[in-house]
Amino acid sequence: MQQVNVRFRDVEQIRQFVNIIDKCDANFDLGSGQRIVDAKSILGVMALDFSGPLCLKYDSEDSAIKEKIMSFIC
Repeated sequence: MQQVNVRFRDVEQIRQFVNIIDKCDANFDLGSGQRIVDAKSILGVMALDFSGPLCLKYDSEDSAIKEKIMSFIC
Protein backbone atom coordinates (compact mmCIF):
# COMPACT_ATOMS: atom_id res chain seq x y z
CA MET A 1 0.00 0.00 0.00
CA GLN A 2 1.41 3.36 -1.05
CA GLN A 3 0.45 6.67 0.54
CA VAL A 4 1.00 10.27 -0.61
CA ASN A 5 -0.58 13.64 0.15
CA VAL A 6 -2.24 15.44 -2.74
CA ARG A 7 -3.68 18.91 -3.12
CA PHE A 8 -6.05 20.45 -5.66
CA ARG A 9 -6.39 24.13 -6.54
CA ASP A 10 -9.70 23.89 -8.40
CA VAL A 11 -12.34 21.62 -9.90
CA GLU A 12 -10.42 21.33 -13.18
CA GLN A 13 -7.48 19.79 -11.35
CA ILE A 14 -9.81 17.28 -9.70
CA ARG A 15 -11.17 16.30 -13.12
CA GLN A 16 -7.64 15.85 -14.48
CA PHE A 17 -6.61 13.79 -11.45
CA VAL A 18 -9.62 11.45 -11.68
CA ASN A 19 -9.07 10.97 -15.42
CA ILE A 20 -5.44 9.99 -14.81
CA ILE A 21 -6.03 7.48 -12.03
CA ASP A 22 -9.12 6.02 -13.68
CA LYS A 23 -6.78 4.53 -16.31
CA CYS A 24 -4.61 2.86 -13.63
CA ASP A 25 -5.21 -0.72 -12.57
CA ALA A 26 -5.25 -0.15 -8.80
CA ASN A 27 -7.66 0.78 -6.02
CA PHE A 28 -7.40 4.38 -4.81
CA ASP A 29 -8.80 5.84 -1.58
CA LEU A 30 -8.73 9.58 -0.96
CA GLY A 31 -9.70 11.51 2.11
CA SER A 32 -8.98 13.23 5.34
CA GLY A 33 -9.72 11.94 8.82
CA GLN A 34 -12.88 9.83 8.90
CA ARG A 35 -14.02 10.83 5.40
CA ILE A 36 -12.61 8.46 2.78
CA VAL A 37 -13.91 8.11 -0.80
CA ASP A 38 -13.06 6.14 -3.92
CA ALA A 39 -10.63 8.46 -5.69
CA LYS A 40 -11.84 7.25 -9.10
CA SER A 41 -15.27 8.76 -8.35
CA ILE A 42 -15.36 12.41 -9.38
CA LEU A 43 -18.49 12.98 -7.28
CA GLY A 44 -16.82 11.42 -4.25
CA VAL A 45 -13.72 13.57 -4.63
CA MET A 46 -15.81 16.71 -5.17
CA ALA A 47 -17.61 15.99 -1.87
CA LEU A 48 -14.33 16.32 0.04
CA ASP A 49 -12.95 19.56 1.42
CA PHE A 50 -10.02 20.07 -0.95
CA SER A 51 -8.85 23.35 0.60
CA GLY A 52 -6.07 21.40 2.32
CA PRO A 53 -3.98 18.34 1.56
CA LEU A 54 -5.73 14.98 1.22
CA CYS A 55 -4.27 11.53 1.84
CA LEU A 56 -4.22 9.24 -1.21
CA LYS A 57 -3.71 5.52 -0.61
CA TYR A 58 -3.37 3.02 -3.41
CA ASP A 59 -2.56 -0.67 -3.64
CA SER A 60 0.08 -0.79 -6.34
CA GLU A 61 3.87 -0.92 -6.35
CA ASP A 62 3.95 0.56 -9.87
CA SER A 63 6.23 3.62 -9.70
CA ALA A 64 4.64 4.97 -12.91
CA ILE A 65 1.50 5.87 -10.94
CA LYS A 66 3.42 8.28 -8.74
CA GLU A 67 5.00 9.85 -11.81
CA LYS A 68 1.58 10.35 -13.42
CA ILE A 69 0.17 12.17 -10.37
CA MET A 70 3.36 14.06 -9.45
CA SER A 71 1.81 17.46 -10.23
CA PHE A 72 -0.83 16.88 -7.51
CA ILE A 73 1.52 15.63 -4.78
CA CYS A 74 2.33 18.15 -2.08
